[in-house]
Amino acid sequence: MNNQKNKTVSLVLGSGGARGLAHIGVIHVLEEKGYEITTIAGCSIGALIGGIYAAGKLDQYEEWVRKLTKLDMVNMMDISWEGGGLVKGDKIIAKMIKLVGDRQIEDLPIGFTAVATELESGREVWLNSGPLFDAIRSSCSLPLFFTPAKYKEKMLVDGGVVNPVPIAPVFDAQTDLTLAVNLGGRPERMEPLKPRKVIGSYDVAYMVFDAMQSTIARQKLAAYPPDLVIDIPRDAARTFDVDKATEMIELGRRAAEAALP
Repeated sequence: MNNQKNKTVSLVLGSGGARGLAHIGVIHVLEEKGYEITTIAGCSIGALIGGIYAAGKLDQYEEWVRKLTKLDMVNMMDISWEGGGLVKGDKIIAKMIKLVGDRQIEDLPIGFTAVATELESGREVWLNSGPLFDAIRSSCSLPLFFTPAKYKEKMLVDGGVVNPVPIAPVFDAQTDLTLAVNLGGRPERMEPLKPRKVIGSYDVAYMVFDAMQSTIARQKLAAYPPDLVIDIPRDAARTFDVDKATEMIELGRRAAEAALP
């Protein structure tokens, strides 16, 4: 008999764009080793994967995302003409609801919290009730790319702005293990920029946001240390490398197998 059977887990899933598909591999290994995930806190892509898992539809999402191409992703981008971001995100959320269903967070069999950022105050906001995909859309609102989400009279953006690895929402959970997946781990293959290399505005914005998230994540993990951290290198994939789903899922699986007893 697996000696980890019935060990309960509070799972914290960090932000980091397409690298977050590694969360799927981590979840698979936890299940295979007999752990029971009873509470999830997620930010951005971590909120998406965590929410879909809590709704019991991760297998359907994984089957879909493994086949996803960059062209498919482009076709789901609904351009916003109102300012505040390039893309509204309504088509992507509609696709997720079609895959998962229009669920309420309080009806999920697993406790779930999505973390977002209130735009005006910069305050961290925990979303743990109401429509699941309203919370996920708010948590995933990458600044300048997605338009801010309107949630209960508030304008919310990506939770990674203030808390890329949201451990605090699971502090009160009575579980055997608190495990955090940090997508801002030490780079493994990043080459230094050449002095004369020309880079675009998007590259600069991406690198700044990624470095900012990685620094905040280290601070949060030091202040609120979980029982176990699984680090995914922050150069494993860029934000919109959705065509690397299979690679990222396997990376998450390898990292979890190496970290878990």
